[in-house]
This record gives sequence, C-alpha cells and structure tokens, in this order.
Amino acid sequence: MTSPADVYSLPPLPYAYDALEPVISAQIMTLHHQKHHQTYVTNLNAALAAHRTSSAKNDVSAIISMQQKIKFNGGGHINHSLFWRNLAPPGQDETDLISAAPELKDAIVARWGSFDAFLEKFKLTLLGIQGSGWGWLVVKDAIDSTGKRLDIVTTKDQDPPFIDGQVPLLGVDMWEHAYYLQYLNNKAGYVSEIWKVINWKVAGERYVGGIEKEITFKL
Repeated sequence: MTSPADVYSLPPLPYAYDALEPVISAQIMTLHHQKHHQTYVTNLNAALAAHRTSSAKNDVSAIISMQQKIKFNGGGHINHSLFWRNLAPPGQDETDLISAAPELKDAIVARWGSFDAFLEKFKLTLLGIQGSGWGWLVVKDAIDSTGKRLDIVTTKDQDPPFIDGQVPLLGVDMWEHAYYLQYLNNKAGYVSEIWKVINWKVAGERYVGGIEKEITFKL
C-alpha cells in the first residue's frame, strides 16, 4: 500500500488566485492550478504506482511503457511548480528586476547588451514555439560560479528544463490553457503582459544558489 509520504501533492500557490490580475485572470489561475496541474500530479502518482508494481514483477515491457507517462506528467508537475513561484502580483517589489535581482540584471545586460534586447529575444522565442511548450531563462554550467552563462531555451510539451546541468531561473507556460480564456488568439498580448508579473527575486535567488533550497521534487 502507498502511504501519503510516497505520493506527490498539488503545491499551494504563494498568492491568491486573483493576485495576478489584470495580467492573468482569477479564472485562468484557478483552472490552471486546480484542474491542469492537479491532473499532472494525479497521473504522475498513478504512473509511479504502476511502475512500482511492474518493477516488483520484473515486467520489463510494462516498465518501459510507463516511461513516457512519467516523463510527461512528472514534467508537468515540475514545470508548473517552478512557474507558480516565478510569478508575483504586479507592482510588488519582487517584480522590479533592478532592486530584486541586481546580480541577475547585470548578467542579463552582459549577455544580451540590455534588458530590452533580452526581452525582445525572449518574446520572439516564445512566439516561435510551435504547438505546446515552455520558454525558459536558464543558467548553464551553474556548478562553476565563474563559468555561469545565461541562455533562453524552449522545451516541448511538458519536457522539464533540466538538461546537462542547466538551472531554470524562470519559465513561461505557452500552453493555450495558460492564456486562451483571457487573451483568446492574442498570444502576443500574453507574451508582452506576463513580464509585469515575473518574480525577479525568485529568479535572482535561483541564479545565485540554484533551486535546491527553494523547492524539491524528491519524496
């Protein structure tokens, strides 16, 4: 029997469902968190339970068949858990890059020449995503503090952003369920407005110290 400690659960939001308005509506946040993220958590737990059963039976075929379900739903849980925390209500101190994350601001300027140039590059990257996926600001070679390099990357569907040791600093969900009820087919509007609710304080802390002290995905 699986105990509560052996399953993943839906993490609470660090703000109210209407806290990101008018950038992201309470309706979207409620559905996105309670329905979409919860579905990933539920399906992840089911896939892991089936994997444990198959492993106990040494059923290699069944074990292999579970891998994509674990990747998709586990990635959905990871990505959304990171996403909620890299958002903050508009106008709060955390949404001001200069005061909230000066080290990250300097790194962005050093990498792209200016914040405006970085923002334009990120927006174009997001709008270039075909189908569903995510856009991420990541730091590579983060283990070596002298070799940190920022980059803008995309991941398909719910693939998680942990590749070759890169650390995700902030992510933008480009699945339609993240914006369509409010922005309809104006994807560019969503891509422009979401920067008003980016939590640069969290992104800056991830840049300096990684995500291990902030959040864990280990049971």
